[in-house]
Amino acid sequence: MSSDLTLRLIATPGAVPLARHAVREHLGSHELELCVSELLTNALTHLGNGTPVTLRVIGRAARTRGELTDAHPHAWPVLRQAADDAESGRGLALLDALALQWSVIQGPGSKTVWCELELDPGHSRHGRVALITGG
Repeated sequence: MSSDLTLRLIATPGAVPLARHAVREHLGSHELELCVSELLTNALTHLGNGTPVTLRVIGRAARTRGELTDAHPHAWPVLRQAADDAESGRGLALLDALALQWSVIQGPGSKTVWCELELDPGHSRHGRVALITGG
């Protein structure tokens, strides 16, 4: 089953819940929903309110890629460790913890921040997982 979705958005506070809702309705993945939310929030925070972006969800049910493209090729996200008392700065750490991998691709006049998740509930980033229940 294909799970491709493309949304052209303006980065505003109201776009974040709309993007989460679109991913949830289209794919049903809370992990990807959270990752997309963090990518869009980073664009809003670091590039500014009103920045045009394109959100793509590409792939199949077992492995899916989320991408956020903007027209700021030199403003790259950097994974940092937030101080314990910091009120922000944990978005990329969360993305890093949830995704199998993530990175940034520079294009001509743009950049794309992407993450890939394995969405099959029988898998984790470390291989197959068995669910054991008491009986």
